[in-house]
Parts: sequence; structure tokens; C-alpha cells
Amino acid sequence: MTTPIESQLHGQGLRVTPGRLAVLAALDRLPHSDAETLCHAVRSERPDMSVQSVHNVLADLTAAGLVRRIEPARSPALYERRIGDNHHHIVCTGCGAVADVDCVHGSAPCLAPNDASGYIITTAEVTFWGLCASCQQTNDRKK
Repeated sequence: MTTPIESQLHGQGLRVTPGRLAVLAALDRLPHSDAETLCHAVRSERPDMSVQSVHNVLADLTAAGLVRRIEPARSPALYERRIGDNHHHIVCTGCGAVADVDCVHGSAPCLAPNDASGYIITTAEVTFWGLCASCQQTNDRKK
């Protein structure tokens, strides 16, 4: 019996491999993770996976549209399974935690430039920055 993840891989023309399955499962548990974090997460079931192998899998999954890559400033590339909707991210300036933020506009793109220079805009990426609740508490204790 084919699992939903296997169907997604097949649907995008990708082979189902243990490495791809392990990375996708890890991303379901650990959204907004970098390749190194994902590598540590999959090594319990795939001890042969290297960070380079995880990077290769992530590149294939991103190109196939099964994973979204985000690149907040001062952070390595992060990956998530939440795709196909119009959401953004908020990053803590204290600890670097990342959370999803739904777009209040609803449809993509949320923003449109005054002059698109002939481009057809399909996406606008918005990143909010601030202190998460935990870092706010830590800052309050230091005062």
C-alpha cells in the first residue's frame, strides 16, 4: 500500500528512497529546520546519511515543490513542508526561533511593487522580526 508521502514523491516524478522518506518525516516533526538539524534527526533510522546527502535530498524536494526553502537573514537555509499557501514567517531576534504567520491579505502575492519592471509577480516573501515570549521573559528577568 502506498503512503501519502510516497504518492507525493511519485506525483512529482521522484523515486521513493529511504533518505527522502526520512527527511520528509523529520520535516513533519521539525519544521523550519536546517540541513544539519535534519541530518541529526534522521541518523537514528538512517545512520549512513551525511549532511551532504540531506542537502541533496532537500534540493530535490525543493525543486519538486514538496518542500519550501526559506532564508532568513543571519540564518542558514531552513526548510518546511507547509507549501502551497500564502504564509510568511516571524523570526526571534533573540534565539532565532521561527514561526509561521498567515497572510492577512489571503492571496499571493501579498505585496506588489509600484513598478515590477516587466516581471509577473507570483510571490512576495515577508519576514517579521521580534522577540518570542521566552526571550521576552528572559529579558524581563535580566532587568
